[in-house]
Amino acid sequence: MIEPGKLNQLEPGQKRRKLALTFGALERDIAGIAEPGNEYTFKSMSRAEYTRRLAEIVLQDAALSTEARAELKALLAAPETSFDERRACNIARNALLAAIGTFPAEWDLVIAPHRPQAPETTITARTFFPGVAVYAEDIRSPFNLGSIFRTAEAMGAEKVYLSPLCTDPDHPKAVRSSMGCIETLGYQRCALTDLPEDVPVFVLETGGTPIEDFVFPKEGICIIGSEELGVSPQALKRATYGRVTIPMTGLKASLNVGVAFGILMQKWVEALQKGAVSQ
Repeated sequence: MIEPGKLNQLEPGQKRRKLALTFGALERDIAGIAEPGNEYTFKSMSRAEYTRRLAEIVLQDAALSTEARAELKALLAAPETSFDERRACNIARNALLAAIGTFPAEWDLVIAPHRPQAPETTITARTFFPGVAVYAEDIRSPFNLGSIFRTAEAMGAEKVYLSPLCTDPDHPKAVRSSMGCIETLGYQRCALTDLPEDVPVFVLETGGTPIEDFVFPKEGICIIGSEELGVSPQALKRATYGRVTIPMTGLKASLNVGVAFGILMQKWVEALQKGAVSQ
């Protein structure tokens, strides 16, 4: 991290980039996930004071939006004891990125790992609905795959199956967007023909039974298809239990695969909790 006076002497473009990087490092330090060697180390001032001084430099930038400027000023006006360091870093960093013309993707966001609040709340085993699983067919985006894992874990799926052409779950962007769920949720890579024969298999795809009318199975596997092509003809043939569709009214009538899967899981879980499922 650079001394505020030196940062302020840089030319505008370089100053914005350096400040954005510095605010990102500060935010990770505040969240407790700073990379080794990048922790806050200035002895001449507290981290909060350093953050304030950098934020004051940002306020001098004519390219700052009116909204960001007002929010940053409000944060700096707070008493020292209630100064929200992390929010100040976040507002300043994203305002600078907007001025530069660069916007963060989901996997660039600074998200602290989730930890139990107290020892007695530590979860030693996952709670899930036995037999509830998803088959991700040819999902190409690491972000989407990580999001699918995150939703599956949160909504109580027991397992995730991956097609041979699915992106690698260990890809850094998949790991980041999954919030660690890839590590806690069991998964298996297999072909459609290797899915269990003794459980209902259905697909999430257009042209099927509206989700409000679909009778979910108590146990089963839902196949979700690729971002570009949806489920394959082979998947449609394998889905002997049927096809479920999310009705849409927009002009595009299109949902991100991770969002669509989230809607489906909420409905499936709701049916399981009400006992409104087929045996």
